[in-house]
Amino acid sequence: MNKSNFKGSVILNPVPVVLIASKNKAGKTNIFTVAWTGTICTKPPMLSISVRPERLSYEYIKETMEFTVNIPHYGIVRETDFCGVKSGRNINKIDALGFTMKDSDNISVPYIDECPINIECKVKEIIPLGSHDLILAEVLSSHINETLIDEKGKIHFEKANLINYCHGEYYPMSKSAIGKFGFSIAKNKARIKEYSKYEKNLKNFIKHNN
Repeated sequence: MNKSNFKGSVILNPVPVVLIASKNKAGKTNIFTVAWTGTICTKPPMLSISVRPERLSYEYIKETMEFTVNIPHYGIVRETDFCGVKSGRNINKIDALGFTMKDSDNISVPYIDECPINIECKVKEIIPLGSHDLILAEVLSSHINETLIDEKGKIHFEKANLINYCHGEYYPMSKSAIGKFGFSIAKNKARIKEYSKYEKNLKNFIKHNN
């Protein structure tokens, strides 16, 4: 496999794309788009976002040390992009897009009801890195559309029509899994039979994408 030496950028792709809502001490709420985000700890539950200090939302987050992470679906991909290219200094994005903001349970910052998954966060630390600051936050609560949760309590993210961000473009999340944690070392016959569906999904995926 021939490869080129690509310099000058972090090419970790794809990544999730989320809408971050923040609120300043004066009560003004802003929304902007972030793709550099991820889970960093289980106990306590924590996540991170990387933000440029010149962003308006960065100012709001530093003031209240709170924000919500709102995971969008592909039905609002235009709105998601809009929040990333328009500044809250010049336009009220919530009014412009008609988002429905709901009160959070544990923080003053509201969440976006149009997003199927919302996460309330309290900032624990902000680490300057260079072009971006890394914001580490504890997850205080999460809100999930009930239609995504089955009778056993499992969350079916594949039904949420989520989107990924890859090198400047948005892509829909697949609804068919091609594997499951631990499936590669399954020895129990019942498990092997159960996991055979992943092999079928993978073959179908390759067939229709080559």
